[in-house]
Amino acid sequence: MTMRTRTLGTTGPQVSALGLGCMGMSALYGDADRAESIATIHAALESGVTLLDTGDFYGMGHNEMLIGEALRSAPAARREQAVVSVKFGALRDPDGGWSGYDGRPAAVKNFAAYSLQRLGVDHIDVYRIARLDPAVPIEETVGAIAELIEKGYVRHVGLSEVGADTIRRAAATAPVADLQIEYSLISRGIEDEILPTTRELGIGITAYGVLSRGLISGHFSADRQLAANDFRSLSPRFQGENLQHNLNLVEALRKIAEQKGVSVAQIAIAWALSRGDDIVPLVGARTRDRLTESLGALDVTLDEADLRAVEEAVPADAAAGDRYPAAQMSHLGTK
Repeated sequence: MTMRTRTLGTTGPQVSALGLGCMGMSALYGDADRAESIATIHAALESGVTLLDTGDFYGMGHNEMLIGEALRSAPAARREQAVVSVKFGALRDPDGGWSGYDGRPAAVKNFAAYSLQRLGVDHIDVYRIARLDPAVPIEETVGAIAELIEKGYVRHVGLSEVGADTIRRAAATAPVADLQIEYSLISRGIEDEILPTTRELGIGITAYGVLSRGLISGHFSADRQLAANDFRSLSPRFQGENLQHNLNLVEALRKIAEQKGVSVAQIAIAWALSRGDDIVPLVGARTRDRLTESLGALDVTLDEADLRAVEEAVPADAAAGDRYPAAQMSHLGTK
């Protein structure tokens, strides 16, 4: 496996062609093993992965502290190559509930102060509000990040889950490195308007959910029992007839993967990599075994015939069910 590099837009940092999304090590997918999580981050850094993605609300700060511990205990050369991307703005309560988003400039700076402390770093490489705050113009939120850049606490502005109009307004306020948004074989909504906009403006894409939270990993089965604290127990795509329909798509994809001698996960990630050099897929591996499988996608070459077969097996808009429960869909700048 040879780790390739890509650049986040025209203004962002150079990063590894695959990034590691660390959310599942702290929240939303059931219990995780702390030691294995740190070992997985170390293995990612050793393999050449540089982009580590987190959110200050993942486990109410737990994820940032986990990454901070992993960075402190990593070899200096690996620690220095890490590019840390942080989402902020989600409001939580002690019961784990969600209370909206806060994009006010004072809140932006407050969130950043706590993230710097938890991560144990002197700057955040890419900083972005997790979801648009409908009460605060994006210009004000991005302007506050730009002030943090001027003071050296942040390196680059990022965006998350917003539509084309918001992207244009943000980019007119300050240079934007990338947009983080869900993009996979079964979540292709960005292709109509958002992706053309980011490409016009020179903004990169960090694509999360490339395996649709494990749904198209090839490892999920219809009889799997999900823990109460697993987000997927509430996700429409994992429910009843929706789940069976979506797993049928996975089986169609499995046939193509087997013909190429690769795993379902690898062909799904390779498809995302094939969408353009401006797209950096985030893989959500929580263990070293899953990380190794994901990194194997870098050695998978999909020619035009392969791509046609993949998209025939899993056509755009083929998935059953929304990607979030209805209450969360209302917070997305794009569906």
